[in-house]
Amino acid sequence: MELRHLRYFTAVVKWNGYREASRRLHIAQPAISQTVRDLEEELGLQLFSRAKRVAQLTPGGELFYAEALRTLAQAEAAINTAKRAAKGEIGQLAIGFLGSATYAFLPELVRKYKGQFPGVRLTLQELTPLQQEVAFDKADIDIGFTRVLTAEQSKAFSSRCLYRDPMMAVLPRSRRIETKRVRIADLAKESFVLFHREGSPLLFDTITGTCAKAGFSPRVECEPNLMQTVLSLVEAEQGVAIVPACVRNLRSDGVRFFRLQPDDVRVELVAAWKKENQSVVLRAFLDLLDANAGWIRKKAEPS
Repeated sequence: MELRHLRYFTAVVKWNGYREASRRLHIAQPAISQTVRDLEEELGLQLFSRAKRVAQLTPGGELFYAEALRTLAQAEAAINTAKRAAKGEIGQLAIGFLGSATYAFLPELVRKYKGQFPGVRLTLQELTPLQQEVAFDKADIDIGFTRVLTAEQSKAFSSRCLYRDPMMAVLPRSRRIETKRVRIADLAKESFVLFHREGSPLLFDTITGTCAKAGFSPRVECEPNLMQTVLSLVEAEQGVAIVPACVRNLRSDGVRFFRLQPDDVRVELVAAWKKENQSVVLRAFLDLLDANAGWIRKKAEPS
């Protein structure tokens, strides 16, 4: 049974006859009559009484008419749902993100996205780059805001750079330093507090590599698993730190941030997703990222 049969049948009932149904539907009357006869034959049931010129439902036809209306309503809802899904207007999207690296733009980006796609169920998880790898493997996230991918990861993932962040030295506010920049070489004798390598190997190796270029290997005393803890330990005078500039978004009243000299090292924040993920919802989110690329870079720029 085709939906066309039900539409023609219910139109005859709604407009009290074949002639008016034909006029409203812009379908030839014989075609509507034949379709209704085909429907009756398929059902083995007479839907209209032929005793009068008016299309009057039989008792069986009245029961079928109620069910036909329900079926058409359900079909229309299903069609609308499919159309909305094809446009990325409904569904779900799971996002993994680095907290300090996204605080400047992610809340507003989410508001913009939900404003355009209120029917999408959005979930966010704050995860380190390593945790995002695990989440991708478990299909727990669709897209991640993370650090630049390795060559091996790039085989399975697509990515785009959102912005490039300079590195900054973090020292206790108790230190009386008048300059706005700190020479990396001047930190050679300091104890260091670095975000743990397991959480972000790229960041850890970038920092130690920067120190090596300045002629020393940093004496790492602590490797906290939270960037906020890095700042707290520096405030407690347990060492100094080198962090991406975005870490200034965290609460840090007891520390000061200094641009490095030389200031030639950058770490990228990228959006990454699996190449095999063909979700329309994901594509719509990526389109939003593209449309707001300049705004994101501006929001993330160090002041």
